[in-house]
This record gives sequence, structure tokens and C-alpha cells, in this order.
Amino acid sequence: MKSLYHDDPRRELKERLARLTADTKPQWWKFDAPKMVVHCTDALRMALGRIPTKSKNLPVRHAPLKQLFVYWLPWPKGVPTAPELLQRSPAEWDAELAVLLELMDEAGSVPRDFEWPEHPAFGRMSRRAWGVLGYRHLDHHFRQFGV
Repeated sequence: MKSLYHDDPRRELKERLARLTADTKPQWWKFDAPKMVVHCTDALRMALGRIPTKSKNLPVRHAPLKQLFVYWLPWPKGVPTAPELLQRSPAEWDAELAVLLELMDEAGSVPRDFEWPEHPAFGRMSRRAWGVLGYRHLDHHFRQFGV
């Protein structure tokens, strides 16, 4: 299963990100490319405990739904996200890309004893789940923009 903890999938994501431009149009939903990059960056910041989010009491917080959504089911287009991950306005394009690339590497090299925060929808998750979810989230948004 692809994860941010594995070099090859992370390298693949970086190559795809390099094909994205600020003017790339989405194939679905309302993000423009700069806002999507900010959202992905802030999602990694949330995963690393730098952006607090409010927990939601959703059925997907519990097995087996959590495992289905994190590991297996395709992500629906336009699925709601934490409002905290939609608040920041994009800065300069190259600077935003550089921060996202840096955070991809940082999230991919988190030590095993790192204390992960609660995910707003999925609650407590394992290191493995965070790595897979991080990859799948980036993949979802990169596909949104055809890269």
C-alpha cells in the first residue's frame, strides 16, 4: 500500500506536483491550484500537530468504517474537509510549492514514537494509517488537477 513513509510513492507525488502550474484547472470541485496546494500543505501541518482541528463525531471514527475509508474506498469528489484546512490564502506559488515539498518529506520521516494528533474525522490513527492517508489525500487532489 502506498504511503508517505516510502520513498518511491513520495518521489512519484513530487514528480506529479512538478507538473502542476498555478493556472492548472481542476477537473472537479471549486479549488484553484494555489488553494489546493495550500489545503494540502495545511493538511500535512495538521497531521504533524501544527494546526489544531475540531473533532467531529462521525461514524467513520470507528472500525470497520475507518479502515475502509483510510485504506480502501475511493475518495468521493467534493467530500467535506475540516474548515481549519480551508482558511489560509495562498502566498507566492513557488514558495507554497517549496513548503509542500518540504512537509511531504518531513511527514514521510516522522519517527516511530511521534505522538500523532487526532484526525478530525477519523479520530486516533496509527502511524501506518497517517502515512497511507497522507499519500491518498495528496493523490486525490493531484488527480483533481490531472497530474
